[in-house]
Amino acid sequence: MKILVTGAAGFIGSAVCRHLLAHTEHSIVALDSLTYAAGYLDITRHSFNERVSFEKVDIRNLDELTRVFQVHQPNAVMHLAAESHVDRSIDGPLAFIATNVVGTANLLEAAKHHWSKLDQVSREGFRFHHISTDEVFGSLGTTGFFSESTPYSPNSPYSASKAGADHLVMAWHHTYGLPVVVTNCSNNYGPYHFPEKLIPLMIISALEGKPLPVYGNGANIRDWLFVEDHAEALCLVLERGSVGEKYNIGGNAERANLSVVKEICRILDELIPDDGGSRERLIQFVDDRPGHDFRYAIDASKIELELGWRPRFTFEQGLQKTVRWYLDNSVWWQELRQRSYNGERLGLSALK
Repeated sequence: MKILVTGAAGFIGSAVCRHLLAHTEHSIVALDSLTYAAGYLDITRHSFNERVSFEKVDIRNLDELTRVFQVHQPNAVMHLAAESHVDRSIDGPLAFIATNVVGTANLLEAAKHHWSKLDQVSREGFRFHHISTDEVFGSLGTTGFFSESTPYSPNSPYSASKAGADHLVMAWHHTYGLPVVVTNCSNNYGPYHFPEKLIPLMIISALEGKPLPVYGNGANIRDWLFVEDHAEALCLVLERGSVGEKYNIGGNAERANLSVVKEICRILDELIPDDGGSRERLIQFVDDRPGHDFRYAIDASKIELELGWRPRFTFEQGLQKTVRWYLDNSVWWQELRQRSYNGERLGLSALK
């Protein structure tokens, strides 16, 4: 099988590529526009792997997407290309609409055109897998879980743009018959995570002795999913998921943001003791993010019951692996910090 992976140089997309190469014999068409968040650049090199073809293409360009389908003739699409940071969506929402909504519509059109010209057997085997987020469902209180039937209620420009993309994918399925599957995941973490996100930002800032900014009182809760577990689940859904269905993917690891930051400090204090004492002293509470959803929690029983998937890593195991990876790969994140992001807080425009 030949799989077109969009956003292949991003955090989750690169994890998917690594999983496909390690655990399958599929070939990959790795598509990415190489924005600031393209942190895993080895896929752009011809020497990376003979099963990978790289295309530097922006999904906002329909003509280029059409060319990619014509040249490579993929059997499936795994769509991960997206603007993904909530704080950035607060400062610049139109970029999120252009990529996540218009870009997804372009990809659907290119895929539909390609799919419509396949023979009957190839048409039946084709899949368009759209990878989305639990943030489209809005915010939970202290109890309850998001299921596949939870009504959409996005609260940020980012989550609204992803909700729009989800609806477009299902519309192309119901209107044109395009064989799709949709997954909605909880918060990912792990190696190669761009430094602006909570866990890598806290790891790097703590290593540098910088303040660890915690929004509000740190009580907001997220369900954390180790990226290698997520990649495994995504590939399973692509191969065995039912057409037209949605699957929630979660890590069964709810944690308050403050407890996550404290656990990072504890691990670092254990691995690299600081003469100044516990790194918890670096925690600083700052003004909360506008419209900050209180809690996300995933009911992942459907994917477990139907496809037999469950996360292999506990949060403690995954976080240990993640912290050690950042300690061992400082050259990677230092280059990104110099090129793209130096740890400053984003999303402040709505607070002014």
